Amino acid sequence: MPRKGSNFAGLSVAMTTPFAGARVDESKLCEQVEFQIEAGTTCLVPTGTTGESPTLSHEEHERVISAVVQTAAGRAKVMPGTGSNSTAEALRLTKWAAREGADAALLVAPYYNKPTQEGFYQHYKAVAEAVDIPICIYNIPGRTGKNIEPDTIARLAEIPNITMVKEATGSLDQASQILVGTDLTVLSGDDSLTLPLLAVGGEAVISVVGNIVPRDMIQLVSAFQEGDEVAARELHFKLFPLCRDMLSLSTNPIPLKAAMAMLGRDTGELRLPMTALTTDEMASLRRTLTNYGLL
Repeated sequence: MPRKGSNFAGLSVAMTTPFAGARVDESKLCEQVEFQIEAGTTCLVPTGTTGESPTLSHEEHERVISAVVQTAAGRAKVMPGTGSNSTAEALRLTKWAAREGADAALLVAPYYNKPTQEGFYQHYKAVAEAVDIPICIYNIPGRTGKNIEPDTIARLAEIPNITMVKEATGSLDQASQILVGTDLTVLSGDDSLTLPLLAVGGEAVISVVGNIVPRDMIQLVSAFQEGDEVAARELHFKLFPLCRDMLSLSTNPIPLKAAMAMLGRDTGELRLPMTALTTDEMASLRRTLTNYGLL
């Protein structure tokens, strides 16, 4: 039987937010939307971690969501990040996304204040019951400081419009427990674990490297879905050095933005406290992109 969020199977891309000086570069943002649509990306995910949402003002956050929805114009799904460690703020952002025509919303686990498991449950329940669009739980304890336990996710799965989990714990055991105990669609939150997660029943990935090689990520997922495990493995081994060597250089999205700048697809500008790669790191990144065939 199809899982609740199976219509989001395939490649979703965690988009960067391009900056030009002190402002969001909406022209470059729209170019990125077109690039992904042309590649065949299933879903665009702006205003997440990769989109530097912690340093966007409330107005910018809303404007980026609106710009991506309007530019996509139904040609790809849009699932903006609308999470917060304040339930009231998450409600406001998610309602905005729903009003603007987003297809779903990605809500990161409340960070820093480290809720109890009951707190996680009540947080997501409050948001899900206030909107009609599907909700994707984003569980990334390495960023948030606390895991949403599988039993809590199983409780949340009973809420009709909670349909997906972006699984970024790095634990195939946890992913397997969610897949066994719920009808949620599981999306990989780690590029290099996409194939292993597909192998245990995941259906998609919300990808960082998809910003620069969306077609390769699409081919990997498609090969697996079509039963061509040999091709899927070959694509996994092709992508793995890029994921490892680029994303290990520094905190995401620092190396990604540097790579996109080298490829002429982003200004490369970051907002503090994100800081640029060092000269040696830039040289390493250039070698990685060259070895992949991008430069």
